[in-house]
Amino acid sequence: MKPAPFVRHVPKTLDEAVRILGEVAPQDGRVLAGGQSLVPIMAFRLAKPAHLVDINEVAGLDRIDNDGKMLAIGACVRHAAFHKPAVDNPLGRLLSVVARHIAHYPIRMRGTFCGSLAHADPSSEWCLTAATLDAVMVAKSARGERLIDAKDFFQGIMSTALAEDELLAQVRLPLLAPGAKFGFNEFSRRAGDFAMSAALVTWRMQDGKMREVRVGVGGAEPFPRRIAAAEAALEGQPPGDTAFRAAAEIAASAVDAMEDHQTSADYRRDLVRAVVQRALEMSAL
Repeated sequence: MKPAPFVRHVPKTLDEAVRILGEVAPQDGRVLAGGQSLVPIMAFRLAKPAHLVDINEVAGLDRIDNDGKMLAIGACVRHAAFHKPAVDNPLGRLLSVVARHIAHYPIRMRGTFCGSLAHADPSSEWCLTAATLDAVMVAKSARGERLIDAKDFFQGIMSTALAEDELLAQVRLPLLAPGAKFGFNEFSRRAGDFAMSAALVTWRMQDGKMREVRVGVGGAEPFPRRIAAAEAALEGQPPGDTAFRAAAEIAASAVDAMEDHQTSADYRRDLVRAVVQRALEMSAL
């Protein structure tokens, strides 16, 4: 199929982009960056935006900046930018591990980090990463700039706190402590398919015990989130099978698992149990 007719705008500056978006948003104007989610649903006419604001020629949006505390990822940074560590920090290696699980190579070459977050698919690996690491979203509009914490950004299936006239211009991820451990695991029916459940964990070792534990789960609920009860169960414990199994059980019990025509809630909870335990095991290697 072909998309419905639309007008394409190609701004050259961020100020021009947000001005145009403010004008066309009431007519279902959308932002186009990588287009790997938007263009297919337009082709099936599941979305019929009258205007597209193509930001690919906006200077500076393809940058990754590191100020020593945060990694700032611009709106046009592609998934493929993380095939190799983008920063000499455990965060760089974490992002490289996660990136390899995103769809297929051609999609990673075009799709964008920020676009994935703005799309807010529950199974998105980057959404899980942002939620687990407490990312900060930088939303810009003609009205100014707004910072949105990850815990407030994701609001449901493909639903975020962005206003219709706001552009997700940048995402900021805090660097991990030197020597921090991490593990990621997801389950999908085939390689490249959407994850039915995924887990990301980070922690650091102090005196033989786990500290600053983060346990994030995605794909099982309408949006990814940290599982505080699982984190509390691991905090201060030595890493090992007993602690990992207990935390995985807690995570499985904590999620309000989604159901669909193929997958029951019980099955998704079983997947959460498995991916959390495997992510923790990976982190201890």
